[in-house]
Amino acid sequence: MSPTSGLQRLRPRLCDASPVRLTGAASLLAVGVAILCGCGAARAGATLQAGASAAGAHRAERSHVILIMLENRELDEVIGSSSAPYINRLARRYLLATDYHATTHPSLPNYISLIAGSTLGISSDCTECEAHGETLVQQLERAHESWGAFMEGMPSPCYTGEASGQYVKRHDPFIYFPEIINDPARCRNIVPITQFVRDVRSGSLPSFSWITPNLCNDGHDCGTSEVDHYLSGVVPYILSVLGPHGLLIITWDEGATDSSCCSAAAGGIVPLIVAGPDVRAHHRFTGAADHYSLLALVERVFGLSRLRRAACSCTPSLNGVFKHNRPPLLNRR
Repeated sequence: MSPTSGLQRLRPRLCDASPVRLTGAASLLAVGVAILCGCGAARAGATLQAGASAAGAHRAERSHVILIMLENRELDEVIGSSSAPYINRLARRYLLATDYHATTHPSLPNYISLIAGSTLGISSDCTECEAHGETLVQQLERAHESWGAFMEGMPSPCYTGEASGQYVKRHDPFIYFPEIINDPARCRNIVPITQFVRDVRSGSLPSFSWITPNLCNDGHDCGTSEVDHYLSGVVPYILSVLGPHGLLIITWDEGATDSSCCSAAAGGIVPLIVAGPDVRAHHRFTGAADHYSLLALVERVFGLSRLRRAACSCTPSLNGVFKHNRPPLLNRR
């Protein structure tokens, strides 16, 4: 039975029926369903826990950075909200940045800035435009680190269409770069979210993973409670596969205001939650920071140079999120 057919057979059992207990490969396939269709938190959480147990043999040695990108919330719309009990538990248990700024409005320039260190002149949610130049992708490849962009609702790998169901191109920055999509090996790394669990199962989860949920689960088309529900299902599993020095990063693309900082960010104050073995627990990071600070943080943990605005002295450091005030170097050989 192929992974795809397995997912299709498990979908109704997980999303339309009572909870089931699955083990081994079936549990890992079920994780993909839970991530794909946003099952109920209790059911998805139990399934993810089983999947994490089955995946344990593959996650012992290497560490992973996993970034989940959400949509359109100011900090005070999420933190302290009764609609987000799970997110608030994460914020209390791990690290919450309280003065973290998005780059601009609308969505797409924020996504571009997080992998390129600049908006590269993009100022709208255009779908026919292109972005050119070096990104985090090329940096990781030169360092012999793997990467993957996992898109919920994407109909097929390297899909370049404007939209399909609840997937939209404007929330997928990788697909805007000809240097990525015109290279077949790179383009194969932009995949539907169901590939994430297959990579865990095979022990091939990339060093860096970007996750874009669908338009409901990321909060664009649905309320904060739906985002909270989604994260409560997927985050426990993701935390379990980070490895000894990995990071889970959860942030939002932009807020509702033009609140600014750091000379290059004016997209509102958005939540940033960072979790991992080396991150300060139960901590509020109060320093000003922005999306370029976050790119610089990812570059630092992989030992990479900084791109564009991430290299600017005007961009504050997020190194203070770590227990020893410096980031770990991941997967050093």
